[in-house]
Amino acid sequence: MTDAEQTTAENQTTADSQAGADSQAGADSQAGAGESATTKATQPGIAALLDAALMHVPFDGWTDATFRAAVADSGLDPVLARALAPRGALDLAVAYHQRGDAQMLDRLRREDLGALRMRDRISAAVRFRLEAVSDKEAVRRAATLFALPQHGAEGARLIWGTADHIWTALGDTSDDINWYSKRTILSGVYSSTVLYWLGDESPDHAETWDFLDRRIDNVMQVEQVKVAVNKSPFLRTVFAGPIWAMGKVRAPLRPARDDLPGGFARAR
Repeated sequence: MTDAEQTTAENQTTADSQAGADSQAGADSQAGAGESATTKATQPGIAALLDAALMHVPFDGWTDATFRAAVADSGLDPVLARALAPRGALDLAVAYHQRGDAQMLDRLRREDLGALRMRDRISAAVRFRLEAVSDKEAVRRAATLFALPQHGAEGARLIWGTADHIWTALGDTSDDINWYSKRTILSGVYSSTVLYWLGDESPDHAETWDFLDRRIDNVMQVEQVKVAVNKSPFLRTVFAGPIWAMGKVRAPLRPARDDLPGGFARAR
């Protein structure tokens, strides 16, 4: 083999190795994206910090003071604590929300809701989520934190995540614009119910559950309008353009589940 041929072969080997590394990195990234956000709140270090922080949140809120106290009380190395929660108390507030989501999902798996109507299943899921809260003051402080402009996007992401968890747990299979509309509407229902619940002092939060039922009734009225539009030839003609455009919208791709047998491999 000539020097030129050897150099070419080495370059090709390097390129193949880099391509393989990039492919593996892409696969690892996709697997990481598929990991449920609720599992991050159960990591031992984060869980220890969060448990320690909850003792201070009612007094100091989700602040740096709470984070420092949590680090001291948990006994974690400050460097490790900062690595686990780079944004300090903000990351702990996120973990607290995700812990509630995980508890809601666990209860949804244990409860038999098969005999209920879909609207009643959604109502039950929202109720389970609120009943997973051990300290209402921690939620009140979190609502204040995520109302700040610099944290508003994070708060919206968490609420959207809760709505997505609920619909996914209830078996939603929509892959068109309904995927987005269901989660958008439920996000509004959930967030408004949380705000009402924070100020509710009725026995067993009975007024909150009545409020939740009224909000779901409002959603069902919107669904009835959508059905009426689809059944009306005139309205379908008037809204032909928007209907066509919305028909092109698709739900985001989700990573393949790894708890099912079989699969497909890309040809090499």
